[in-house]
Amino acid sequence: MPVNNYRDLKVWQLSMEIGCAVRETALAFPKQETFGLASQIQRAAVSIPANIAEGHERDSTKEYLRHLSIAQGSRAELETELLFARRSSYISQESLDRFLSQLDEVGRMITAIRKTLKRRLDEERGRK
Repeated sequence: MPVNNYRDLKVWQLSMEIGCAVRETALAFPKQETFGLASQIQRAAVSIPANIAEGHERDSTKEYLRHLSIAQGSRAELETELLFARRSSYISQESLDRFLSQLDEVGRMITAIRKTLKRRLDEERGRK
């Protein structure tokens, strides 16, 4: 399937699914976490697909790589926050395992795109 825009990217689609599921989970956290961990989790979950989309729409390979790096960082942040939520008994081990597995897949996909883009950037530099 050709990639016409960021919505065609499987990594964007999967990270959107994760983000929506994580948001639903965070909404069930105790009320005292509304502006704490729940809010942080939601921001990190949104940041992953948002940075993939923004980077894809940039005019430069270097900018795309930068935004993918930010998305990768947000993925690690979200994993850490979910681990904290589990230790606080806000989510089940089953939910944590499912989210971590999905986030691992997103991480592998981002890494693959970054490798491809780095090769492209090296080729572009070699032509100059």
